[in-house]
Amino acid sequence: MKVVLDTNCLLQILGAKSKYTFLFDKFLQEEYTLCVSTEVMLEYEEILKKKASPLAADLFMKVITRSRNVIRKDPYFRLGIIKQDNDDNKFTDCAFACNADIIVTNDSHFEDAEKSDFPTFRVINLENFAKSFEQN
Repeated sequence: MKVVLDTNCLLQILGAKSKYTFLFDKFLQEEYTLCVSTEVMLEYEEILKKKASPLAADLFMKVITRSRNVIRKDPYFRLGIIKQDNDDNKFTDCAFACNADIIVTNDSHFEDAEKSDFPTFRVINLENFAKSFEQN
């Protein structure tokens, strides 16, 4: 399964006391593929430095750049699907470029992507993403 993680969900997955930490373990065990673009990676790094620490950000970025189950692809287009917050389009553009199956987000702005017939990826929240692993 190819997945784009919105930064708000990434923070919860990396949180040591979060109930979603097991999802990072699932990534490390290569149970899903993380899709990223340069823009997405830069946001991850920026927010992790602010919310966690520069060391945590650096370690995570090293893991991402060295993992076999990461697709890194920069989109050559801007779909502009999300109207409420244009900055969120980096995630939908990445999902389309990588042919991702899902975007995992808790951001309500992604309702625009859910309602769109194109491109063909699903948008789910972090809770439902976690439940998808419980069912397997």
